[in-house]
Amino acid sequence: MSQLLVVDDDLGICRMLELHFRGEGHQVQTAHSVDEGLACAAEQEPEMIILDIRMSGKSGLEGLLEFKELAPEARVIMITAFHDMESTIQAMQGGADDYIHKPIDLTQLDQAVNKALQVNQPLDYEPGPALVSSSAMVGSSSVMREVFKTIGRVAGNNATVLIHGESGTGKELVARAIHNASDRRFGPFVAINCAALVETLLESEMFGHERGAFSGAVSQQKGKFALAENGTLFLDEVGELHPSIQAKLLRVLQEKEYLPVGGKQTLPTNARIIAATNVELKQAVAQKQFREDLYYRLEVVQIQLPPLRQRLQDIADLVPALLHRINSELNAKVTHVSGEVMDALQSHDWPGNVRELENILTKAIALCPSTILTPDLLPASLRKEVADTDVEQASLDKPLAQYSLKEIECEHVRRVLKETAGHKGKTCEILGISRPRLQRLIVEFSL
Repeated sequence: MSQLLVVDDDLGICRMLELHFRGEGHQVQTAHSVDEGLACAAEQEPEMIILDIRMSGKSGLEGLLEFKELAPEARVIMITAFHDMESTIQAMQGGADDYIHKPIDLTQLDQAVNKALQVNQPLDYEPGPALVSSSAMVGSSSVMREVFKTIGRVAGNNATVLIHGESGTGKELVARAIHNASDRRFGPFVAINCAALVETLLESEMFGHERGAFSGAVSQQKGKFALAENGTLFLDEVGELHPSIQAKLLRVLQEKEYLPVGGKQTLPTNARIIAATNVELKQAVAQKQFREDLYYRLEVVQIQLPPLRQRLQDIADLVPALLHRINSELNAKVTHVSGEVMDALQSHDWPGNVRELENILTKAIALCPSTILTPDLLPASLRKEVADTDVEQASLDKPLAQYSLKEIECEHVRRVLKETAGHKGKTCEILGISRPRLQRLIVEFSL
């Protein structure tokens, strides 16, 4: 049994969570503002604080640091109805254990509470730095929320990060978000594509060279490690590194120093390394194509960036952000997309991921004569996918008497799951059933 404090200006949510957690055997207090919550925390010393972000008066993010100062051993879970990367990162940097979105999935909240209460040691933290906005990186899906949480957790330290993801998923955006949320944000962010240069040029590009080091080296040149001093060096497509460069990079990670091409004196480096790859490095290690010791040096923290086809619900967030950016670049004034266009975008499997989505929107906006994107501006392949889907759905529109009750139930559950992008909590809410019941239906209908 634990002492819980719920702080939310929504009386209904406070009452719901109070009844729920009392039923789980916890002692529960509720407060309806940050100041009221701080008074309760000073009196009761709660083990767990469930804190809403958006409240009248002082916000939960503002109150988070005060709660951590007042009750440093208390675990904190933030709850919010808003989905944005900056708030997630700020909450994790401020010392929160987790970040849950409304409408609240009680199963998910229970898991977060139980996980946090299992951590007996107080959370060491420092107030996170102000964030640089990155509107290009958006998403409200559960997989992207986990990415945002990880960014918040790792931004404040110097651990090496390895970002996995297919081409076009936004790996450099993740690297920049980590940099911008860290105390290195005032230093340089330097990116290098490890697949774009041959071995000899890549070595010089990374470590620099001395005058006369090779034919054409008429002057000394600094490499990326020198340029990234006190900042972040992003190594894109690190899986394409030549074995000889892998060995040199390993030494840099181990010794924090490097040797320019043609140089005799090693130079120290304080650059933080973030690497990215679209190949499975473990498989490359097994095939002797990538050094195992370098792999473990790079993969101190791993971030798996999901392909767009696994987070189609994020397209609704991505489209407005991309429209804003493309309008600025093309001097265009497209402000909306039609419902048919959105259906087409959410029906495609996006092998090129976000980069493909941006490319299609750019082409459509360049040709758009008005402020609204219409289906005729999309590639014929996307329009055909939607037409095929419409035909498939139309084939189901028989008189109800021709369906069995089981077939109707199966089709209804399938459509709700599709509408919620597989979110079981939202599906249960719409269907009015419990999670175990939904799971049984999924198995029964092979959904």
